[in-house]
Amino acid sequence: MHLNGLRAMESVARCGSLVKAAEELGVSVSAVSQQITRTERQLGRAIFRRGGTGLVLTSFGAEFTRRLSAGFQELSRAVALADETSSKMLVVSVAPAFASRFLVPRLNRFNLRFPELKLRIDASTGLVDLDHSDVDLAIRMGDGKWAGVRAELLLAQEVFPVCAPALAAKLRTPADIAQLPVISDESTMISWERWFEAAGLAPYPVLPAGPSFTDPILGIDAAIAGQGVALAWQLLSADALADGRLVAPFGITVASGLGYYLVTSAAERPPRKVRDFSGWLAEEVAATMARFGTGPQPGKAAS
Repeated sequence: MHLNGLRAMESVARCGSLVKAAEELGVSVSAVSQQITRTERQLGRAIFRRGGTGLVLTSFGAEFTRRLSAGFQELSRAVALADETSSKMLVVSVAPAFASRFLVPRLNRFNLRFPELKLRIDASTGLVDLDHSDVDLAIRMGDGKWAGVRAELLLAQEVFPVCAPALAAKLRTPADIAQLPVISDESTMISWERWFEAAGLAPYPVLPAGPSFTDPILGIDAAIAGQGVALAWQLLSADALADGRLVAPFGITVASGLGYYLVTSAAERPPRKVRDFSGWLAEEVAATMARFGTGPQPGKAAS
């Protein structure tokens, strides 16, 4: 059996189309199709049914390609064992907002503790396939319910208003927020309604429209610049709160139902380099939250 033919079959089954498989393998669509046809002849069994919607796995093909996927994963792991560079390279997939506002400013401490590791940050908001990529670990915000991965809660997210000190001086009660421009994050999964309920205002007041952004980093920057009040959460705003660029008026936070999670493949135990990074990051979060603990308190006003 030709390895290229088996690889073509596995790629088409996993990617769902000839076109995507060809892109992954770096060959033409016709080359992938020919490899599949040739390999099916060698096997004497049909792996795919040809239909108007493209290739569909037969019942035998589904089991066959599932085992091929497991086999190719083992081959990749075997090669990685002999690759010293791979064992020392740690690839972390993380959303740009978390990387910029929390991770990057602290990486010098990681490098000092683990000088033997070379860290590569893959800044992306998309979910990555940990079983079919070079990514060792992902940091994601959500509810932690992602199929096929191991998700360990790093920090449950609480939301609260933030603004520049000059604007905070104008706020006496939570209702006063309606007198200021409200900065909007168009991609956010959180809303003002739950915070106003925690603050004792239901229904909440009509909020005047302020600047609108598609990136939470820009919303935080706009708040620092005094352009309005924004909803924020701990790790993206903790440093600005600590050094006084931002203020969290009223000291009221509310649980968002989301959190930051460390995400690894469910197929195998994380290697030592992943465990080292995860432990270090958990320490950094704990230290930051200890400092942040002097600020807003969940569900109540600061005294």
